[in-house]
Amino acid sequence: MMKTSILFPGQGSQSIGMLSEAYVEFKQVRDSFAEASDVLGFDMWSLITNGPLEELNKTENTQPAVLIASVALYRVWQSLEGSVPSCVAGHSLGEYSALVAAGALSFADAVKLVQLRGQLMQKAVPLGEGAMAAIIGLDDEGVVAACETASQGDVVSAVNFNAPGQVVIAGSKDAVERAIVACKDGGAKRAMPLPVSVPAHSALMKQAAERLEQELRSIDFNDAVIPVVQNVTATLESDKSVLIDNLVKQLYSPVLWTQSVKCVAEQGVTAIVECGPGKVLSGLVKRIDRSLAGFNIESPDKLREAIAETAK
Repeated sequence: MMKTSILFPGQGSQSIGMLSEAYVEFKQVRDSFAEASDVLGFDMWSLITNGPLEELNKTENTQPAVLIASVALYRVWQSLEGSVPSCVAGHSLGEYSALVAAGALSFADAVKLVQLRGQLMQKAVPLGEGAMAAIIGLDDEGVVAACETASQGDVVSAVNFNAPGQVVIAGSKDAVERAIVACKDGGAKRAMPLPVSVPAHSALMKQAAERLEQELRSIDFNDAVIPVVQNVTATLESDKSVLIDNLVKQLYSPVLWTQSVKCVAEQGVTAIVECGPGKVLSGLVKRIDRSLAGFNIESPDKLREAIAETAK
């Protein structure tokens, strides 16, 4: 049997109609959306099925939508006796899905938390004042140096180290625009603004993190039954107090995804299962470590194939 780790995607993996086949086929998916809709006070499945896309793409809706879809698929994985992961991890928002899978956080609490997280992130910086950009083809050090040059008293920093040669920056709009120019001057192949108004994982999220911390400390948290590779440290964590501290820091600290995948591989893992909508993480894993077999399980066929392959 392959030693498996399950990875959970973050914002940007959502789409209208996602999980439509799985919803029809698996009761766990239908039940998960019904349970979460009760928590949220509106029908999330209807929004995913019918849109409009602008509404689904609002941060406060995107975050619960992706989390619900991810946890729903994990519940199907468990019901079909997919291999128990040796560790789990999630990209940004996906860390909350990972914590549900790891037994540290209840599904209902996670749904509430990520909805609040989205609201706090959107409120932290007025619309149009924050920005993010993807930098392709420049090493980590080059991106960090470009951000330092471009800051000029404003906030701009490298916030997602997604794969070698793929880094996301975030901060105030003007500083991000200066950093794009500096990255191109430094040799980046491409530097593209992202259609996101919230400068996630930058220092501009500090105030939102303080409010989120109050909520995190008021709910029932458990030690993780399955170790979690957290974004902030890229190390295995299980202790609930450490998990909470790192979740707070995560909002204004870089996502160390390249190092997180390397940490997963160091545990002797040979197969990565992307549990959620889309294939973003599978693509990043290929760029980080080609020795890892990658599976995504959004459709019933892919899910069954992944269970069969990882059981070998």
